[in-house]
Amino acid sequence: MANRVRDRIAEIVAAIEPVDDLEREHRDSTIEWIRSGAPIFRTKKPDVPLMHLVSYFALVDEERGKLLLVDHKLAGLWLPSGGHVEPDEDPRATVVRELAEELSLLADFMQPDPLFITVTRTGGGIGHTDVSLWYLLRGDSSRAIEFDRGEFHGVRWFGFDEIPFERSDPHMRRFVEKLRGLLA
Repeated sequence: MANRVRDRIAEIVAAIEPVDDLEREHRDSTIEWIRSGAPIFRTKKPDVPLMHLVSYFALVDEERGKLLLVDHKLAGLWLPSGGHVEPDEDPRATVVRELAEELSLLADFMQPDPLFITVTRTGGGIGHTDVSLWYLLRGDSSRAIEFDRGEFHGVRWFGFDEIPFERSDPHMRRFVEKLRGLLA
């Protein structure tokens, strides 16, 4: 089972069409990492192993050109929602689970597989590396969002030109450009 899950995740990653050289590098190094047999799932908070899988999910209101971000308490950043992929969990199942836990919503995927991949060194303690798969979900910015107040200060819909890039994931600007290209 574990090898089947690894193989499936490697296939998902390989299918991501990079927007630029950095994403190509992240995609290719992630495939090598998965195939190396190294641990890929977080087994102990916050950073064991030091490199592990994360599923981000971006709620997008296509009609109004908006993206939902959460004001994450621990990270101190405006981020897409998401969470760590549990051992032997499909990253898409992580999206479904975390969306229900964090925002009390059901997943409506815009596409079945992730649009974007990033490898990001995070702060805190000795730090660790998140290998993040960015999924797209349909959202409706006219509806109120219930959110996990223990994890987030708040949530907000941002127009693509309003995103606080200086206080967000370091790859957010590249993600939004790729998203715009998809929606054009």
